[in-house]
Amino acid sequence: MNLSDTPPTGIALFDMDGTLLAWDCQLLFRHHVIREEPLRGLSVPLFLKFLPFAGVLGTENLKRIFHSFLWKMSAEQVSEYSQSFAKQLLPSIYPELKAALDQHRAAGHLTILSSASPECYVKEVGKLLGFDLSLGTVFESDALFPDLVNHKGENKVTRLRELLPASFFQDGKLVNSHGYTDSTADLPMLSLCQQATVVNPKPELTEIAEANGWTILRPAVPWKSTFEKSWRVLMLLLGIGKNPAKL
Repeated sequence: MNLSDTPPTGIALFDMDGTLLAWDCQLLFRHHVIREEPLRGLSVPLFLKFLPFAGVLGTENLKRIFHSFLWKMSAEQVSEYSQSFAKQLLPSIYPELKAALDQHRAAGHLTILSSASPECYVKEVGKLLGFDLSLGTVFESDALFPDLVNHKGENKVTRLRELLPASFFQDGKLVNSHGYTDSTADLPMLSLCQQATVVNPKPELTEIAEANGWTILRPAVPWKSTFEKSWRVLMLLLGIGKNPAKL
């Protein structure tokens, strides 16, 4: 997208997983692909073998291992799965967040989807929802454990500063900006924003939001209990069932 040096009337930054919808889309996408190509489910035990060492490996390396299910998949096939996956996700977008996005778009604001999920399908989701710019984690190789820079935390801020004109920033913040997230991992992104909305925040983020006068949204989640959520996440993780998320 070509951006003019003239700042927009407003800027809206949206996280995706847990913010626009309840689920971690990385789990959903892997399940989506494995349903189409069951042999790629062999990556599941490989990931589970490394999972106990998560604390040592760190989030970025664990993400590389998790995405081993894409090994040697052509760019064309990744694109095809990304498009079909994005269409499948749309009904699961929280109505409250879709309404907020529509309000920003109607006001002529620059809308940015900024996610830690793979950019291959973040762009497709963003396209269907009408975002002006969609950013995610870029995979830089087709190795078994692909090279990547996790688009999370400070890395989101770094990329925004690289892509957006300097004129979009004033006193360290994006002009007339509003950030949306469900996670404390996005506090660096929210530090760029003049206003913020948090979605189904955990206690720590709730406390921060209340202290800063941020808006708190609590849209209905698609599970009836913590146990049901945990069970469905486990089925997604293991690649079991036709549609554990019930999208």
